Amino acid sequence: MRNYIATIGFIFIVIVIGNVTIVAQNQRDMNIGPEIQKAVVTQLVKDLDESYVFPDVAKKLDKHLKSRLSDYSSITSARKFAEALTKDLQSVNDDKHLRVRFSYDRLPDRKERTSPSREEEERYFAFMKRVNYGFDSVKRLPGNVGYIELRGFMNEKLGENTVAAAMNFVSNTEALIIDLRRNGGGSPKMVALICSYFFGDEKVHLNDLYWRKGNRTDEFWTQPKVKGTKYLEKDVYILTSNRTFSGAEEFSYNLRNLNRAIIIGETTGGGAHPGGSFRLHDHFSAFISTGRAISPITKTNWEGTGVEPHFKVKKDIALETAQLKALEKIHASTDDPNLKRSILNQIEGLKKKINKFGEKKAD
Repeated sequence: MRNYIATIGFIFIVIVIGNVTIVAQNQRDMNIGPEIQKAVVTQLVKDLDESYVFPDVAKKLDKHLKSRLSDYSSITSARKFAEALTKDLQSVNDDKHLRVRFSYDRLPDRKERTSPSREEEERYFAFMKRVNYGFDSVKRLPGNVGYIELRGFMNEKLGENTVAAAMNFVSNTEALIIDLRRNGGGSPKMVALICSYFFGDEKVHLNDLYWRKGNRTDEFWTQPKVKGTKYLEKDVYILTSNRTFSGAEEFSYNLRNLNRAIIIGETTGGGAHPGGSFRLHDHFSAFISTGRAISPITKTNWEGTGVEPHFKVKKDIALETAQLKALEKIHASTDDPNLKRSILNQIEGLKKKINKFGEKKAD
């Protein structure tokens, strides 16, 4: 495996930092010719043949990309060339993890290794602390409904205290809303850790990841014991959008299949194939899927289809919809007249917001 850039444990930060870099360099491009294009395609098909999780699809991609090589010659923009390669890669089997990235700055040469450098570790640790291990907001909403906005699934060992603090804070709420509308994924081990808070002392099989290299399968189960307070026998709502991707989709898929959460929002992005970044050329790299998720329940995954919500609504009103459903259930279960009256007022307010949004969309 040549010039493998990111180890699996560091995929999330590579993706996030990569996106920031692309945005910052939107005005920076370079001209390229057929010689560079051929070199990039040659290395790309080699890496696909050696590492892509589906060897048969890799052969199709090899044939498809080589047949397109003459068409690429009309593209002089490096950035547009990367975009064209990405489109062609995803056209064969709709693997949304497969993509080619252009970097204006020269990519460093890297030897094959199984662990990150000290500099990468330091950047990763600093990044995770800066974004609070993915926990953007934790609060109580009216009617004693808990709310957690989670932007990413970080390292489970370094972030476990933050997870515990968040779950302790919402432990006395009547229902919990987990907002994944802006969550692009992350560590499957952190997914398993957070899932553990919604199940009891018996281990529950959540997901498997099959890796082509070594022909191995890693199993992911809930933990009987966690640092914080578990959230048991109370309703959990997960908010999704078309930007909800990868590990965030796994979290939603796991809890949906186990009947432990109600999904509200939009169908998710549809990326179930983890992998890593491969250096193709001085200014080009590719994210190649080297594994695939396998649910122990469905025996498949959400690749290309996304996770379907129980209640499909626009992401803009997913939160209000989840609040409404939680409060309606709380209203029906309480005998306290004062609480009933208060919750009823909140319900009416949420209905007005949802209706107003519908009227605005119709205009």
